[in-house]
Amino acid sequence: MSISRREFLQMLAVAAAHGMPLAGRAAETQRGDALYDLPGPRGDVTLLHFTDCHAQLLPAHFREPDVNIGIADALGRPPHLVGEALLRHFRIAPKTRLAHAFTYLDFESAARNFGRVGGFAHLATLVKQVRAQRPGALLLDGGDSWQGSATALWTRAQDMIDAAKLLGVDIMTGHWEFTYGAARVQEVIKKDFAGRIEFIAQNVRTTDFGDPVFRSHVIREVNGVSVAIIGQAFPYTPIANPRHFVPEWTFGIQEESLQNVVDESRANGAQAVVLLSHNGMDVDVKLASRVTGIDLILGGHTHDAVPEPVSVANRNGATLVTNAGSNGKFLAVADLEVRGGKLRDCRYRLLPVFANLIKPDPEMAALIRRVRAPYAERLSERIAVTEGLLYRRGNFTGTIDQLILDALMEVKGTEIAFSPGFRWGTTILPGETITLEHVMDQTAVTYPYTTVTDMSGETIKNILEDVCDNLFNPDPYYQQGGDMVRVGGMHYRCDPTQKIGARISGMTLNGKSIEAGKHYKVASWAPVAEGASGEPAWEVVARYLRAKRIVRPVTPNRPDLIGVRGNPGIS
Repeated sequence: MSISRREFLQMLAVAAAHGMPLAGRAAETQRGDALYDLPGPRGDVTLLHFTDCHAQLLPAHFREPDVNIGIADALGRPPHLVGEALLRHFRIAPKTRLAHAFTYLDFESAARNFGRVGGFAHLATLVKQVRAQRPGALLLDGGDSWQGSATALWTRAQDMIDAAKLLGVDIMTGHWEFTYGAARVQEVIKKDFAGRIEFIAQNVRTTDFGDPVFRSHVIREVNGVSVAIIGQAFPYTPIANPRHFVPEWTFGIQEESLQNVVDESRANGAQAVVLLSHNGMDVDVKLASRVTGIDLILGGHTHDAVPEPVSVANRNGATLVTNAGSNGKFLAVADLEVRGGKLRDCRYRLLPVFANLIKPDPEMAALIRRVRAPYAERLSERIAVTEGLLYRRGNFTGTIDQLILDALMEVKGTEIAFSPGFRWGTTILPGETITLEHVMDQTAVTYPYTTVTDMSGETIKNILEDVCDNLFNPDPYYQQGGDMVRVGGMHYRCDPTQKIGARISGMTLNGKSIEAGKHYKVASWAPVAEGASGEPAWEVVARYLRAKRIVRPVTPNRPDLIGVRGNPGIS
């Protein structure tokens, strides 16, 4: 078989992007030195994309999931691949830096070997490096940037807003940003972002007259090419988060409206159309099959780190769908080649941001020190030491979720506890000291209240069924939130392949079946109802940890899974 020079260079680019040793460069690749040696730009337009950083200004550890189940059309398709299945699909060599970045495999030893990831000072250096190679490159923020840390909560996101401006973000959309309230979002847009950062969302309108709240899109001229960037905020914000934060705004997917914006952009001369989305990858895949004229979707929300775009066919062509991970771990680089008013080629790389391979940008590092200084003593409080790996992320639970559940049950004196299926939160290695900052990384929300409620067994089952349907409904448009609610105290079975009402069974507490008509005391936190109150979750968890001092290895309370044997989304 013979191949052209163009095909050969493409093969080399794919190999380099996946950390595969190239002839004459094996040693450098294994050391990681060549990880950021991108081939010269091919094409006219470069888009840089990060998403779901969740306010992590400093490098951290973040473990990817070992359970990310896909059902129906999503079975065996990215992003529903974990561990070895993901490595095989994307041809990533095991036990390499990229294997560590994209999977949970050998996490503890790999984390100690390869170090922390992310950090805005390191991200800033990488952005500058790529922009120096690719003049005119646009930097896009997919949202969930203002929430997820103590300093973001205590400054009402001002730390992240200042960091985004310094990083050089050009365009962003949102989700958790809205949990600071409509007034705060509008204040930032009018003051901090004015003339610098465009906040776009075509699917957010007023509840009274349906007027657009934000600009739907922007058209930018990049190296002579007209590119439309359309914004798509998280469609289910008023469901997944408190409605009273944005009482006068409606959200939703808004397919028809999106198609109109795409068509309008094309009519106004856009040669390439990109959707900056916070839908979640499964929603974006369905959307790409139904809305035509979008060349590329730069996606977020589900925190899926997907090394290569997924091509989705529709009636007028195809759309490339991506998702760029979370916690500042990755920077996506998309080189678009546009010819004759159409996208002819897209080269995409999802670069992991390894802090020990990238020098921190001095200006960004100084900003981070400055915004953290007033809180440094409080953040560094040493609360306990963990003997096991503490992580969050996965369809059903993680060890840090279990720790929160245990704290809720013990401190609040309940037999059952629920904790939201949040995907954000840093990872803590065995032997590390748990600080107050670590606790805040898992609990820093604007509605942190803990509650205790008497619930019937029937109500408990209905809650589990409803949340499970949000996660496993075969129609992605009905997947309205995060992962499955975390459950402490009781046990249950789950069959994700069933319909709502039939997924949850075998609910037991202390070996006895939970009775539909019997009432049980349940602790939980982060209520979305207006007027809720209670002790903040971080105070409950911190008090629990201070009493423990040493945290023994935690075993997550996972349900017994049925009907998913052999699913590549399960380790």
